[in-house]
Amino acid sequence: MFTIEDDLHGDLLGEYNTFDEAMAQLRAWARIPWDQKPNRAPCTSWQTCGRSYEIVEYDCTATPWKRVRTTPILQVDARGVRWGVATQRRP
Repeated sequence: MFTIEDDLHGDLLGEYNTFDEAMAQLRAWARIPWDQKPNRAPCTSWQTCGRSYEIVEYDCTATPWKRVRTTPILQVDARGVRWGVATQRRP
């Protein structure tokens, strides 16, 4: 199981069967302006904040789910879109 999470706000934004499915979703979100959903930050200071997306892999056979690795992927804010290195996954 793979999820897209916003590291800055602790938001779970979607669950996917594969890493590639989650990446495809982030590529689509990268084309959306920073001040529109889902890129608009949920905090009251959203104009000066942004989203920091990461893909998190979980072992969902464990209870509770066990985090296997986290990969920072994308940041979106008023300064623009910044991609991380998707091939470098950290445990």
